[in-house]
Amino acid sequence: MRLSGGELRSRLIRSPRGIDIRPTPGRVKEALFSIVGEAIVGARVLDLFAGTGAIGFEALSRGAAHATFVELAAPTAKAIRETASEFGVERRATVLCAPAEKAVTRLSGHFDFVYADPPYALPPPHLTFATLRDRRAIDAATILVYEHREDAPPFAVPGFTTLRDARYGEVMLQFLGVSNGAA
Repeated sequence: MRLSGGELRSRLIRSPRGIDIRPTPGRVKEALFSIVGEAIVGARVLDLFAGTGAIGFEALSRGAAHATFVELAAPTAKAIRETASEFGVERRATVLCAPAEKAVTRLSGHFDFVYADPPYALPPPHLTFATLRDRRAIDAATILVYEHREDAPPFAVPGFTTLRDARYGEVMLQFLGVSNGAA
């Protein structure tokens, strides 16, 4: 898998062998960053259920100030660290090897862009996003994106609103906002 834009364009992202990872398709990444546009420049990014880290690395390549990658599988988290070092962005990257719902309780600071791509068999990350909101790590200005299968239940929890849905084949991107008064 290659990065498609920015200073790291065309660089290959490593992925450990034997690990079942479902990377976000290239055309979906292109569309995502076309929608997000210049808002990624200088942003603090949170890549939840990071897998290869493609979304976080793409954000760094396109000018994000920092990316935090949360990945449960230790070999995959190690590969993200190695890729960050290989790309020379290790000072702008933090990798947490933990379940997303636990990792978000240890995070500090505010995030400008959050991308959640849990395994499609898992339910929407309601608790994870609610914890981020309650800890004031996200607010109404944060760009929240939840990737899921077209036929999966959408993210629907009080305190969040759907701003936009984008469908790319079987992949859905649900853009969410923190509702006024919830943060």
